[in-house]
Amino acid sequence: MKISKKVLIITYYWPPAGGPGVQRWLKFSKYLPHFGWQPIIYTPENPSYPIVDETLLKDIPENIEIVRTKIWEPYQLAEKFSKGNKKFKAGQFDVGKNQSLMSKLSIFVRGNFFIPDARKFWVKPSISFLKKYLEEHHIDCIVTTGPPHSLHLIGLGLKKEIPKLKWIADFRDPWTEISYYKHLKLTKSSDEKHRKLEQSVFQTADLTLATSYTDAENFKKSGANAVCITNGFDNMLSNDLKSKTKKFTLSYIGVLEQLRNPENVWKALENLVATNPDFKNDFELKFVGRLDDKIAVDFEKSKLNKNIQNLGYLPHQKSFEEMQNSDLLLITNFPDEKSRGIIPGKLFEYLATGNSILSIGPKAADVEHILNETQSGQHFDYQSVEEIKDFVLNRYAQWQSSQTNESQSNIEKFSRKNLTKELAFQLNQLVSK
Repeated sequence: MKISKKVLIITYYWPPAGGPGVQRWLKFSKYLPHFGWQPIIYTPENPSYPIVDETLLKDIPENIEIVRTKIWEPYQLAEKFSKGNKKFKAGQFDVGKNQSLMSKLSIFVRGNFFIPDARKFWVKPSISFLKKYLEEHHIDCIVTTGPPHSLHLIGLGLKKEIPKLKWIADFRDPWTEISYYKHLKLTKSSDEKHRKLEQSVFQTADLTLATSYTDAENFKKSGANAVCITNGFDNMLSNDLKSKTKKFTLSYIGVLEQLRNPENVWKALENLVATNPDFKNDFELKFVGRLDDKIAVDFEKSKLNKNIQNLGYLPHQKSFEEMQNSDLLLITNFPDEKSRGIIPGKLFEYLATGNSILSIGPKAADVEHILNETQSGQHFDYQSVEEIKDFVLNRYAQWQSSQTNESQSNIEKFSRKNLTKELAFQLNQLVSK
């Protein structure tokens, strides 16, 4: 298709950044030219990424224009407060009774001194640079994607400078409505600043994108012109290519921190290992990614200890291969009701494997809606134990008889190309006004 329009994508995460944050706009950029849009990337020259994945560099579309400027980030100072722990940088932190004084201090500093986040120092220089760039280059629309939500302040500033500019604010995660917001130890004035800035973004952006149905509805209630375009997957694996695994394998891919630790799943699995000798001999619990240190220590004392394989962080393609070479895939969410709208990006790659999915989170979650729609697995809350045991045993019986999950449906709607088609439709609607 002939390229007729240009969109400037303002993103902090871009290869070689690893993790889920980079995938969304990397893939949109891949497919936008198919629908008449040329993406241009604006990203930091010297970012401080918590995870690096050099293999993602090969996914950058050929001939794409990438504009970079330097960013100053206070993470060297912050890591001194957090004893060099990358959790601060990755948006994670310890909770509970054993939380250290240093951890409490780093959380307080993060929430109250860096509003909305520690990338705020890139906002004013970027507004100045991009205002000039937009004067010299024809751009039909800009997109800011967060977190970090400070990037939305770049869009807010540019919109004030150039009122006719079309601006889409893409929220990969909510801002003040995300579950860990309440753990940031905010003062009253800091909380008000966060909420005022968020409200300004909602009311000023021409369009707000949400990655879940619930988030889109919540954003609308806050005054945003919001639509949902979920994350997705690139390629599906045919069940015909799969062979039976050597062990009945339940895998968790990604970062598992304390706030999303599904202790009821471990309790159900411990019971199965203790009471079912065949299951104990056949079962493997695999972790690919970053496992919280406290959770890892708890596993060392667990009855599951000898059934666990912790592979640590792997490049994206290797992680996907581990998803494929599993029988059950575990996905977890924060337990409170505010998290109903969080749809972790890895859910869609889980769907692409054709493997069954075991989901833990609040009741009536968007993840549950998708699992039911696609017949790809089952969702449980944090109180379920016996129900989880029954589900795992059912899948274990299927594994023993070499059955595959053949009931899946409606998967293709979550392909990256189909989702980009929807994005292009929204872009076209916006610039035609």
